[in-house]
Amino acid sequence: MAQILVVDDEPAIRQLLTDVLELEGHEVRVAADGLAAVSAFEALRPDCVVLDIMMPGLDGYGVLRRIRCHDGEPVPVIMLTAAADRESAARAWVDGADYYVAKPFVPDDVLDLLYRLLHEGPVAGEV
Repeated sequence: MAQILVVDDEPAIRQLLTDVLELEGHEVRVAADGLAAVSAFEALRPDCVVLDIMMPGLDGYGVLRRIRCHDGEPVPVIMLTAAADRESAARAWVDGADYYVAKPFVPDDVLDLLYRLLHEGPVAGEV
């Protein structure tokens, strides 16, 4: 299966996503803030990133821009946010997000998006 980087400052969200993804056979790494996410991304080069937007320090948009600056095949990114609005979604698309998911989310929806990204390729959308 795939190696997934989960980035969220909320421990409960990190644990929920880790549990759900590992049950599906994925290898999961986690980061609790933006700077740790950038370091983890550079060290791991995961198959996909599930990335919260609102975090202390470097937010998800900053992390996404740094991810998109790397050479090679773009890594799919699913953005998560508790502040789902048109402006936030538009900014995520401009910065290169593949999907934008509002919190609270259904874990199976994230699994479905992940499956599509890993098997069918990116198609921008929102849940």
